[in-house]
Amino acid sequence: MVAPATRSSAPLVTPTRVVVAVLLAAPFVGTLWVTSYSRVEPRLGAFPFFYWYQILWIFLSALCTIAAYLLVRRENRRRGVSASTGAGGTTQTMRPTDRTEGGTR
Repeated sequence: MVAPATRSSAPLVTPTRVVVAVLLAAPFVGTLWVTSYSRVEPRLGAFPFFYWYQILWIFLSALCTIAAYLLVRRENRRRGVSASTGAGGTTQTMRPTDRTEGGTR
């Protein structure tokens, strides 16, 4: 029988998680707000601003994602949450899937 999950005294919304949310939202805002970059100038070599701005966001998105991952990992270590434990403190079990029939074992 599985013991019920106990609530920790740590708050659910922390400043670190707010920063992580901003880091993960920034690439969406930066690329979906098209009017902010739908122009030709300034050029970067032969590339108009419209193109190199979007290419720049590929790298910025990767950096934002890495930073968010590192912040979450650091916070989880401080909280004492292991990799096999979910955010609620319950242990997650992985079950193998049966690929022949599309079901689970």
